[in-house]
Amino acid sequence: MLLKKIYCRVFQACFGLGARVLPWRRPECITGVGSLQRLPELLADAGCKKPMIVASRRQCAAPEFTAMAEKLPAWSGFHGVTANPKIETVEQIVAQFRAEGCDSMVAIGGGSPMDAAKAAAARLARPNRSVGQLKGLLKVRRKIVPFAAVPTTAGTGSETTIAAVVTDETHHKYAVNDLCLIPRWAILDPTLTVSLPAGVTAETGLDALTHAVEAYIGRFYNTRETRSLARQAVKAIFQYLPTACADGTDLRARQELLTASYRAGFAFTRASVGNVHALAHTLGGLYDVPHGRANAVLLPVMLEAYGPAACKRLAELADVLGLCPAGSRAEKARAFIDAIYRMNRALGIPERFPCIRPEDLPQMAAWAEAEANPVYPVPVIFGKEDFIRVARRVMP
Repeated sequence: MLLKKIYCRVFQACFGLGARVLPWRRPECITGVGSLQRLPELLADAGCKKPMIVASRRQCAAPEFTAMAEKLPAWSGFHGVTANPKIETVEQIVAQFRAEGCDSMVAIGGGSPMDAAKAAAARLARPNRSVGQLKGLLKVRRKIVPFAAVPTTAGTGSETTIAAVVTDETHHKYAVNDLCLIPRWAILDPTLTVSLPAGVTAETGLDALTHAVEAYIGRFYNTRETRSLARQAVKAIFQYLPTACADGTDLRARQELLTASYRAGFAFTRASVGNVHALAHTLGGLYDVPHGRANAVLLPVMLEAYGPAACKRLAELADVLGLCPAGSRAEKARAFIDAIYRMNRALGIPERFPCIRPEDLPQMAAWAEAEANPVYPVPVIFGKEDFIRVARRVMP
């Protein structure tokens, strides 16, 4: 295990240096009430005549959507994306895109529609490669079709990330990661989120919190910009998530959460996530646990498992929230973790997953370790037994 840890740290240090010369970019971000209505203009200016719109039927029936769609010369809709999108769904999008003669992609919804659409865009750019062959880092390396991401949840940050997360036929959840998958446009319209139920608002908001925290406490890849964005996101989520859950029509809270999710998304795109995500992906793949819920439950447990290695950065986040101002570094870190537990309880997040079967733990640990190592620059490198210990803490 010692040699494995050394290898991981050497890999991360080298990758961190190399990442500084990669062409990172942000999408063109359009924000504010009614900003969805600018989409036809953006597509037209880019020379796009027929977008494929990946969105649920409910989204396509919303008045905001119909008002926007009336301004499009033509479009094709795909409505078959489910939570934790499957490779089969990605292939269906690719086939429909080609059959309908589309020239651009629009994803409207939460992380699942955006992930499926981004994976389909990768396949269209690499027609001779399967999704599985594009798994991992920088395997696409081709320009994708013009892509607009319109989040209707404030959580995944997919509108600004390099990742498309999919699930294969063995229930293994993994990501295609490439700079070309960063959307050209991100439209943050708070009116699209007001109908989101309180439970989904909570889970997606805590997903964004996990992105911000894991990005902030990671090693090697961070920059001053990513740490600043992560701090801003953490502060906004603690301030506005309870408000949005209590009153979904509060447009100020909704806009602030969309912005926080966007900032956290960019932070983790550059600085990476960590072991929370590695284990959460196994829960989504094996049991279809919503990703935000998996992250929310695992986050404070994983932070405790890191122990002293994460104290410095967690104490800094406690300072952002004004927690335990006179405390020691360890006391501040404890206060931050406790604040997450309190918010989870206040928002109705469960503490355990009854779905986890003991016989699945070795497979979960193997998948989590393979995802995390050597890439994720976590405070503590985990082996399989470490992941199993954390998983046991969230079992009944």
